[in-house]
Amino acid sequence: MNNLSSFFVNGWNHIVDINAYDHLLFVMTLCAAFKLNQWKQILVIITAFTIGHSGTLILSALDIIPANSKLIDMLIPITIMITAIANIINYDKQSKFSDAKIKYGIALVFGLIHGLAFASNFKFMMFGGSIIMPLCAFNIGIEVGQLFIVLIFTLALWLYTNIIKGEHFKWNLFVSGAGFGIAATILLKALNAE
Repeated sequence: MNNLSSFFVNGWNHIVDINAYDHLLFVMTLCAAFKLNQWKQILVIITAFTIGHSGTLILSALDIIPANSKLIDMLIPITIMITAIANIINYDKQSKFSDAKIKYGIALVFGLIHGLAFASNFKFMMFGGSIIMPLCAFNIGIEVGQLFIVLIFTLALWLYTNIIKGEHFKWNLFVSGAGFGIAATILLKALNAE
């Protein structure tokens, strides 16, 4: 396997690995409020998240911003919890936070935070030299992994809404509630680790 393909595989593994459940949880919670006919918005919001963490990866790889793993371990579940609360509060409401552009902006900012978690893995893989191509390969791996998770998630949503005839609001409530609960557990574990 050449060096660039190993960066791609590491990016993919960083998302689809079951040990990366915090990132999986964020992606699923981020998508929970969207209906099947909003698939373009799902793709845009996932890409906004990727752009955010790409920016952090660049800044961290260039040692412009330090990575504080204890702080990151607390911030990531907080982003999931905020997303879950926003999903439930703003469901089918016309508040300023229900606007798609606001959601994309929040995904971008939260991507910056999640990128700090990716940064330690990325910096470990770097052996000097240019970061451009390895960073691109790593981010493409992450994006493809996220799209794979979103595909499985939307397939489950399709089965729920079309086969079981479930209501999307209940889906959103369940996924967002589960995301909040699991994230709260992760946050408590991070707080107790100090």
